[in-house]
Amino acid sequence: MQFGIPRTIYAEEHEIFRASVARFLKEEVLPEYESWEDAGRTPREIWQRAGEVGILGTSTPEAYGGMGGDFLFDAIVIEELGRHGVAAPAWDMHAYIIAPFLQHFGSEAQKKEWLPKMAAGDIITAIGLTEPGGGSDLKEINTSAKADGGDYIIDGAKTFITNGHIADFVLLAVKTDRSLGAKGVTLFWTDLALDGVTRGKNLKKIGNKAQDTAELFFDGVRVPAANMIGGLNEGWRVLMHGLIQERLVVAVRSAVMAEVAVDQTVTYTRDRKAFGQTVFDFQNTQFKLAEMAADVEAARPFVDRCIELHVAGDLSMDVAAKVKLWTPELADRVLDECLQLHGGYGYMWEFPIARAWADARVHRIYAGTNEVMKYIIARGL
Repeated sequence: MQFGIPRTIYAEEHEIFRASVARFLKEEVLPEYESWEDAGRTPREIWQRAGEVGILGTSTPEAYGGMGGDFLFDAIVIEELGRHGVAAPAWDMHAYIIAPFLQHFGSEAQKKEWLPKMAAGDIITAIGLTEPGGGSDLKEINTSAKADGGDYIIDGAKTFITNGHIADFVLLAVKTDRSLGAKGVTLFWTDLALDGVTRGKNLKKIGNKAQDTAELFFDGVRVPAANMIGGLNEGWRVLMHGLIQERLVVAVRSAVMAEVAVDQTVTYTRDRKAFGQTVFDFQNTQFKLAEMAADVEAARPFVDRCIELHVAGDLSMDVAAKVKLWTPELADRVLDECLQLHGGYGYMWEFPIARAWADARVHRIYAGTNEVMKYIIARGL
């Protein structure tokens, strides 16, 4: 949509990159997207093509195979994925959540080994936090790792793992010292081809249907100690460092999805006729769309300022929680109203508003539920 308040965070080089991302999505992703939804997964080839055009290494340093940009380039990819209704492949998690963990906490050997392959799309990654019995509460993690010579033996299970079926490696959170609670967690870069790893069924979800989500089981899996990320019992510290960016990733996508929904609904209601006039001509429609247009425009400078602060290293945990709380709530409210204005067609899967409505709902759960965001915000009041 057109904003009365111009956006100022992007320069010409960013917009040139945006155009290339949009072109790639239109030419190579959207024509195949429905078949990926039917299959419940995305093919490895599209990951490699994304690597070739630079989507998977926007903020990865050039020394490790990336573009060497900053989060502004990441945000452009996230925005275009949301703008084009592309919920999968889960490039944002792979490149803008998992890769930064390696970049900031991996050893030099680890970074040289894995970051170039991630940026090229030659390996696909996942992150393993959530468990069947305890959600993503690190205190309740039961998956364990016990030292055995130069290795660790991992036993346990994870669930709701994005890319769980197609991933080559998972950044796995395990308990290495139960006496320390959440601070007894360690992260291991775990090869999913190792003996003892079993992938469960591809879980059926309300939305994000082209994105595979699976259970992972670990039975005596031997992982080299050299695959530890960030140090023994340092998992809590590493994960807390990444939460600000993870929550901002959700906010960026949610804001764009709300904007696109308003645009699509204006177009639809201007074309659709009922009772001798267009749906847009009804006062109720105009009032609803006016309210939503105001809401999404109010959200845009908030999200953009958070992006600026994050690029400067100044986005606080408290403000990240606020933007992650606000934008998915806004998106869900807007998408629901827009679907209603589409009438019966809004409930049909082939209409973009139906996909967006279903895909966006998980954003209030991702990266810490919105109830957790409220708790974080309240602690700082």
